[in-house]
Amino acid sequence: MQAAAGVAREQHVYGWSLVARAQEIELWRRAVADVFRGWDASPAAIEVARLGVSELLSNIIRHVECPQCYLRIVRVGGEAVVQVFDRSSEFPVVGRPQADADSGRGLWLLREMADRFGWEATHPRVGKIVWFACRLREASR
Repeated sequence: MQAAAGVAREQHVYGWSLVARAQEIELWRRAVADVFRGWDASPAAIEVARLGVSELLSNIIRHVECPQCYLRIVRVGGEAVVQVFDRSSEFPVVGRPQADADSGRGLWLLREMADRFGWEATHPRVGKIVWFACRLREASR
């Protein structure tokens, strides 16, 4: 794992410049889970974050020519937003997967599990950001 490119703990922002590699996905899952634990996130939020990081980095490995990317986590109040910036201008396609499909479930599942999910072009249009957000703790009843 490369050193954090920028960590502003007092601002609740963590970021790493990395090359997406299949053999390092678990490393990044752990790094994100550690940040969430430091924010006292619920076990459910930690699992969504782990799943999301796996899916976003796996999609870079499968679909983006250049695997160089930037992983950022931002805490805004009681919510964390996980973003992955890559150099592809092609947006993901998220639809309900067919029961017998070999792929296409990951982003759909992430969209269903996260509180918010989306993507947008970077400016100037030299890539995109795919992101998801989740509450760190369930709301009190």
